[in-house]
Amino acid sequence: MSDTRLSFKEMCAKFDVTPRTLRYYEYIELIEPEKEGRARWYTSREIARMTLILRGRRFGFSLEEIRQWLMIYRQKGDKSQLQAWLALADRQLAELDRQRCELDVTIADLRALRDTAAKEI
Repeated sequence: MSDTRLSFKEMCAKFDVTPRTLRYYEYIELIEPEKEGRARWYTSREIARMTLILRGRRFGFSLEEIRQWLMIYRQKGDKSQLQAWLALADRQLAELDRQRCELDVTIADLRALRDTAAKEI
């Protein structure tokens, strides 16, 4: 593992998150920076965990689901853990597909309304 260490401010900038968000992820123990006095330092481990956290949020997972994901990632997961992860992923994929279908319908409706208005001009 590399010896990369980011400060609190650098970590916020790297991941484009607010200090409040980063402190919250620490508070709920999703990430655990090294502490030297009042300074916090984020190693390559915490950088990788933050990448996974933000990826999970982008996919629509809850923070508790992300916690489970990180546990599987850390432990390399046994078969039952990986099956649980697959179930979470399948559920989220189905939800994202449903949302995409709803969005397609909404876009089509708005496009039709816009075209109707444009013809009246």
